[in-house]
Amino acid sequence: MELKIKKLKPNAKFPQTATNGSAGMDLYACLDESVTLAPGELKIIPTGFAIELPDNGCAAFLYARSGLGVKHGICLSNGVGVIDSDYRGEICVGLCNVSDKPYVIEPFERVAQMVIAPVFVPTVTEVASLSDTARGEGGFGSTGRS
Repeated sequence: MELKIKKLKPNAKFPQTATNGSAGMDLYACLDESVTLAPGELKIIPTGFAIELPDNGCAAFLYARSGLGVKHGICLSNGVGVIDSDYRGEICVGLCNVSDKPYVIEPFERVAQMVIAPVFVPTVTEVASLSDTARGEGGFGSTGRS
């Protein structure tokens, strides 16, 4: 599989995996200077590149970096970013600070990770009923402690 990448800014750093077993590629903040993310604040951080996915059977998914989230409360503002196969604009990362302390994002800091994964777009069919299961309509903790 080939992921085509186009630099939009000369100083952009391309995504890369940290180890041979990494599922996600680190994304780097393409910033000219530090940016402070105040508690409760949302900011869009550019990466400086655009991508072309191999086909419409896959998408790119942006996830928070666990160290930023667990240690500093820096998360993706939309939970998971979805990059569709036909999108050709700059990949940007929406970040939010859910901690009580400001966090400084440095130029070329790793701010998220990108995973390329298959997607299945089914045909939507309206039906009068759905098949029965043992769980049924139980949700929100119905299978155990929530």
